[in-house]
Amino acid sequence: MGGRHDGASDPQGASLAARGPAEAFRERFGRPPEGVWEAPGRVNLIGDHTDHEEGLVLPLALERRVRVAAGRRRGGLLRAVSVELGEAELPLADVAPGTVEGWPAYVAGPLWALGCTAGMDLVLQSDLPVGAGLSSSAAVECAVLLAARDLHGGPEDSAALARLARRGENEIAVVPCGVMDQMASLVCRPAHALLLDTRSLEVEHVPLGLEAAGLELLVVDTGTRRSLTSGAYAERRRECREAARILGVPALRDADERALAAARGELGETRFRRARHVVRENARVLAAAAALRAGRPAEAGPALTASHASLRDDFEVSAPVLDAAVEATLFAGAMGARLTGAGMGGCAVALTPSVRAQSVTAAAERALRALGQAPQVFATGGAGGARRIA
Repeated sequence: MGGRHDGASDPQGASLAARGPAEAFRERFGRPPEGVWEAPGRVNLIGDHTDHEEGLVLPLALERRVRVAAGRRRGGLLRAVSVELGEAELPLADVAPGTVEGWPAYVAGPLWALGCTAGMDLVLQSDLPVGAGLSSSAAVECAVLLAARDLHGGPEDSAALARLARRGENEIAVVPCGVMDQMASLVCRPAHALLLDTRSLEVEHVPLGLEAAGLELLVVDTGTRRSLTSGAYAERRRECREAARILGVPALRDADERALAAARGELGETRFRRARHVVRENARVLAAAAALRAGRPAEAGPALTASHASLRDDFEVSAPVLDAAVEATLFAGAMGARLTGAGMGGCAVALTPSVRAQSVTAAAERALRALGQAPQVFATGGAGGARRIA
C-alpha cells in the first residue's frame, strides 16, 4: 500500500518510548490526544486450537497491555506510530484485503471492519512481547477499535466488537484466528478466567481463586517467536476442516470420541489425531472450569499437563523449548503445565504452589538457557479487559 512504513530503528522511536502514549502523541502530532485506551494481552489457561473449531476456551487477561492515544484528523488518512515498531501512513479508503502488510495491518484491520474511513492519528505503546503467544495483536486491535468506536461511532456490544476485530485480523492481516483472543481482551475481569463458548460467544467469569489456594500461575516466555501467518497454523486448520467434513459435522466442536473411532480409517491417522485433540481439549476445558468453580484450582493441574501432551503428540504444535519449559516446571513442583497459545514457540504456563514459585521459575530459566534462550518468567492473577483510561 502507498504511504510511509518505517522500522523501529527510527531514532524518534527511542524518544517516544521514554514517554507515555499521551505525551508521545503530543510530541509527534503537536496537539493532545482526544483520549487514551488500553487493551490487555491474554494467556490461555487451557483450550488451545478449539476456538477455530467453535469450541470452548478458558483464557484470562494479563496485566501487560497495549495503550493507544488517539485523535481525529481531517481527511481519510491514518497516521499510526508504534513506539516499538515505527510509523505508517495509510489512506483508510484504500484499505482492503491484501493491501497492508506487517504490524500496520493490525491497526488498519479493525478500522476497515468497522467501516471507518475518517482520518485518525494514533500512538501505540505496549509492554507485551510480540510473537510470544500472548495475543499482542488482539490487544492492538481491541484498543484501536475502542478508540475508533468512541471517536467515530460503532457498536457498544462486546461480542460485536470482538467479531469486528477478528474480521480485521482474518481479512486484512490474513491470520485465520478464532475469536478467543479478542473476546478475552475485551471482557475479562480481574482475578477471573473467562469460560467462553466460541460458537455462541456465551461467557462465564470463573473465579481463579489462586491466592486463597496458595497457588500462582506463572507465564514462561521461552524467548522464541512464531508467526500465525506461517503455514503450520493454516495447515492444522485445514486438517480440522477436512476432519469435520468427513465426520459430517459443522465443526469439530460437534464431534465425539465414538464418531472418531468409527471414522478412523477414513480420517487417516493425522486427521484422526487432530480431531481427537479438539474433542478431548473441550472436555479438559470443562474439567478445569469445574475445578475453579468449586474453589479447588489445584485440581485443574492434571488437565493442563494432559493438554500439553495432546498439543505435543496429537496436534503436533509444541517445540523443544516448550517441552523443556513444561518438563522443568513439573519436575520442580508445578501442579500442571502446558504450552499456551497456538504453539510452535512462545510461552508456557505453570500452575504452581506459591511456596515453590521461586524454585519453579529458576528451573524453567535454567532449562531454557541451556537451550540458548533468554527466558522471562512472570506471574499473573488475571486482569480486567479493554477500556478508556483518559
